[in-house]
Amino acid sequence: MPKEATTPSHVLLLRGGFVRMVGAGIYEMLPLGLRVMTKIAAIVREEMDRAGAQEVLMPALLPKEYFEESGRWESFGDTLLRLKDRKAGEYHLGPTHEEIITDMVRRDVKSYRQLPLNLYQIQMKFRDEARPRAGLLRCREFMMKDAYSFDTSEQNAIASYEAMREAYHRIFRRLGLDYRIVAADSGAMGGSTSAEFQVLAQNGEDAIVACTKCDYAANVEVAAQVVPAKKTDAVSAPSKVATPGKKTIEDVAKFLGLPASRTMKTLMVVADGKLTMVLVRGDHEGNDVKIARAAGAREVRMASDVEIREGVGPVGYLGPVGWSGPVIADMSLDTGEGFVSGGNEVDVHLRDVVLGRDFQAKLADVRTVGNGDPCPRCGGELKSYRGIEGGHIFVLGTHYSAKMRATFLDENNVEKPIVMGCYGIGVSRLVATSIEQHHDENGIKWPIAIAPYHVVVTTAGKGDDLDQAAVRIYDELRAKGVEVLFDDRDERPGVKFKDADLIGIPLRVVIGKKGLAEGKAEVKSREEKDPTMVPLAEVAASIEQRIVAGGGRLRAS
Repeated sequence: MPKEATTPSHVLLLRGGFVRMVGAGIYEMLPLGLRVMTKIAAIVREEMDRAGAQEVLMPALLPKEYFEESGRWESFGDTLLRLKDRKAGEYHLGPTHEEIITDMVRRDVKSYRQLPLNLYQIQMKFRDEARPRAGLLRCREFMMKDAYSFDTSEQNAIASYEAMREAYHRIFRRLGLDYRIVAADSGAMGGSTSAEFQVLAQNGEDAIVACTKCDYAANVEVAAQVVPAKKTDAVSAPSKVATPGKKTIEDVAKFLGLPASRTMKTLMVVADGKLTMVLVRGDHEGNDVKIARAAGAREVRMASDVEIREGVGPVGYLGPVGWSGPVIADMSLDTGEGFVSGGNEVDVHLRDVVLGRDFQAKLADVRTVGNGDPCPRCGGELKSYRGIEGGHIFVLGTHYSAKMRATFLDENNVEKPIVMGCYGIGVSRLVATSIEQHHDENGIKWPIAIAPYHVVVTTAGKGDDLDQAAVRIYDELRAKGVEVLFDDRDERPGVKFKDADLIGIPLRVVIGKKGLAEGKAEVKSREEKDPTMVPLAEVAASIEQRIVAGGGRLRAS
């Protein structure tokens, strides 16, 4: 087992023989893995078709000119896998296809009568991830469904967005996943209205919050905070207080006998090369994405100790009073109250520092909202979750169509840019995501709709009578369109059962000597502790009923 295999899905996919690593972040799908991914893709395809989208297939190898039109040839950065052909022409492997689909539509759509339009594909994508991790959860090559809507107005684009939102709900329900739809950031794709379908999982790399009373949920990158009412009581002028050796919020608060919420935490960041001070309440944490958004910066990183000492002052004692550089303050500090901040001198802090009176700053929401915070919609309590992004939908507006002159003539013969939407689902990622949510100490517990096989038939013991009974049931199940494995290996029953649990087969039928003597077989689901004895003549119908009830599909006979 590779040492980097630490998440349940990565370990189980490798142990169960679903995938094999070819290189860092690059995997080949073995027969079991391909069966699961094909089933996920089929559900996605059915619901996209049902929602009125049409399937296309765009190239993976793309000339750089299209990304140059949109400005992403440079802005996409090192994630873009670039290459040259034998004639020194510059190309890249598609990480996403907004530009190519926009070009496809601008070639053919000229009139409002040709809209709305929704096109999608299921295809491999390529991104040069800096740190590929967790097997199929973050790869450099992955299968994705990306769809794009084209409308005549923002209002119509929202209608298309809502149709896709409902289609995604149907997809994730059919996949048997426990998920939340959360407000999200559109990131490098651009656009406005944005939501993620986050699958709840202990090992999820995304932090989300959801209200315990209403349906509000958001990625912490965009989750809004509730700002306390502003107080008008007079606050004394700032005064120095000696804090020898007290550099951390915890040490300062304890030393002064104050709660951490009455202190001011100073974060020094470098935003597009500019040293910037970011202030949050002492009991809060800054959020990198929110900070970058507030700074209007493409790249934000924490400043080094050397940069801080040379540009601001002593590490551990920094504060906004007297500093002339740019300052961004979280809205939770704008209460009219006095806070304790660094004094920009070793072993010195300032009491009663008031935002707006003692220093000026750009106000913004730059903190991470978490457990126990009030809901911005209803005032209820927020709860924190970990999630894996399985899908992302957003309205692009005219972000690409305006740049690439994808226009149409409206009813008055006026040329306007097409209004677009974008809708992605990580098909191969959902293979691993399902395991992260559905596994135990014995292996995978596939939802029946996407399991590689519905049922395994085997014998407990040896004998022609056992084998013949097992074959009859196997044939009856196949005749009903059940996807069935016949485990006829010369292994002990315990080994067969353990392997079936490892690869996550939802149902198991076992023919044993005692049961056969009574005219019965053991039927057990992966979720059940004990088997049920079912008459041999009823086994196939019983299995069929369980599959249909669980959302599985039978093959057409």
